[in-house]
Amino acid sequence: MLRNLSLRILLTSALILNLAVSPTILSAQEAPADVPAITIRTNTRLVLVDVVVTDKKGQPVTGLKAENFIVDENGKKQKISVFAAPGAQTAVKSTPTPVGILSNHPEHVGPSAGVPTVLLLDACNSPFKDQSYARSQMLKYVVEQGQNGHPLAVLTLTDRVRVLQQFTNDPQVLTTAIKKVRPQEQILQGAAPVPESHGIANGPGTGAAAVAVQSAMAAAQQFADMQVGYNLERRTTITIEAMKALSRILGGLPGRKNVVWLTASLPFDLIPEDRNVSDAELLADLPGQGRQRSVTVNAAGSYAAEARQLHGQEIKEAEAELASTNIAIYPVDLTGLMSGMESSATQQGSVFNDTAITDRVISGLNAQQSSQGTMREVALQTGGKAYINQNEIKDGITLAVSDEKASYTLGYYPENKKWDGKFRSLKVKLDQGDTQLRYRKGFFALDPGQDKKVNFEQDVAAALEMGAPATQVSFMAQAKPTDPGKMRVVFLVDAHTLTAEDAGGGRKMNISLYASLYSADGKNLGTRSLKVDRTFDAATYQQLLDKGMMVPLDMDLPSGGQNLRLAVLDNKTGFIGTASGTVGQ
Repeated sequence: MLRNLSLRILLTSALILNLAVSPTILSAQEAPADVPAITIRTNTRLVLVDVVVTDKKGQPVTGLKAENFIVDENGKKQKISVFAAPGAQTAVKSTPTPVGILSNHPEHVGPSAGVPTVLLLDACNSPFKDQSYARSQMLKYVVEQGQNGHPLAVLTLTDRVRVLQQFTNDPQVLTTAIKKVRPQEQILQGAAPVPESHGIANGPGTGAAAVAVQSAMAAAQQFADMQVGYNLERRTTITIEAMKALSRILGGLPGRKNVVWLTASLPFDLIPEDRNVSDAELLADLPGQGRQRSVTVNAAGSYAAEARQLHGQEIKEAEAELASTNIAIYPVDLTGLMSGMESSATQQGSVFNDTAITDRVISGLNAQQSSQGTMREVALQTGGKAYINQNEIKDGITLAVSDEKASYTLGYYPENKKWDGKFRSLKVKLDQGDTQLRYRKGFFALDPGQDKKVNFEQDVAAALEMGAPATQVSFMAQAKPTDPGKMRVVFLVDAHTLTAEDAGGGRKMNISLYASLYSADGKNLGTRSLKVDRTFDAATYQQLLDKGMMVPLDMDLPSGGQNLRLAVLDNKTGFIGTASGTVGQ
């Protein structure tokens, strides 16, 4: 999992040298140059589990070894094949990419940096006032804690994820990025309030007038249910895509990655209703599930219930991607301390009687408890921790950052080789008492290659629109004009980050490469793609691992073409790498 710095330097030198002379290229046929060793993605699956170990006072427990841990999958003990103590996953310092080379290799993640942490301000699921408060708390955290050298990135979620600042440990750069955050109204309307009597203490009475009032209230409630259901469905779709985007951005970074998700609510947890574990098993680890969960979390009317069922598979896929990339989510509740009356204060012109006020308070508290329960579940499922019922949001950020001192990485190859999409529960034990363990509680054993209907090209298009490189597939590239109006892009892909399937004594690899050219104003002037689908013998495959896969791609260079966006897609898994820069950079 650790990057080899000397190999990376050799890779860069080889790429520049080979492009200056006549490169040995894999024109969908051959192999060459040098690439850093990361993780070999073959058809043997390695499951990684991060475990945060603290004592009863919440202090990190250090000095543990692999033999101190026991990992069970669905009740069966697994052999630990990979072990990393706190800090080990960031033991190699990265270097800046040389001029003239495009790369998606992460920078600013060094030996003293610690676990990379993302601050994600969720405007999709949070009202305007909560976003404004979150912004001030983010600034306060950077001012007070920004000198600790931790790599932080700043992202926002509106209709999609936007990157305001890539990873940096410079407090001034972070402060500037956070100041650019502009709170905005939610794209979708908020949940409709519970209908109230508007001061009619004894109900609408009897007779024709009463029937008319009841019919009107029923129609209003039906409309509200439709609105709430539609909005929840849209928020669900946007949040799922956000989780996938995070996996693409963080997938190539070694070790644990923390995402501090600043939000007022989350529209779903990561265990859909068609899960493959019993209620008793689920309730044992996820206290917010089942009977303690109100209808507000499960659905808002029949429309939201249907939407949740329709998105069950997508939620599974999002969970699987988060698990495979070792992302821990720390939901931070932007609403702070709640009384249940907050929504009433915003309903101007309403006249309340005692019953209406009581109903609204109960409704507000139930909705808040449901939302917080969902946050707890998402945290539990990813190995993070929810920060709720507190007004100092910056302390929630501090909580996520401090976990790195107690985080151990365990890896095993499952005895169950059947990837059937079912949920597999995880249990981690320690051979000593008086400790507290926190880790993700399971994962869906999904195999993206089994779904022939998946259109990964849509994911590539989404990845190219992000303001940060996707890092699941690692590569470098260089683009140079050749003949007038022509350009050659040479990719050098790290074969360790590609899937290699057994095929008649050799290894089969299937990737697609993309190059899109844009004008200065963002207009797409043309896209070129190339597919490499081939089986390599053992010797050639080893050469690919040792030297990398170099692939040239020739394309037109129209007038005004300035910005280049590149992508490499692993057609087996859907993993993506992207990089961008200027032509001739």
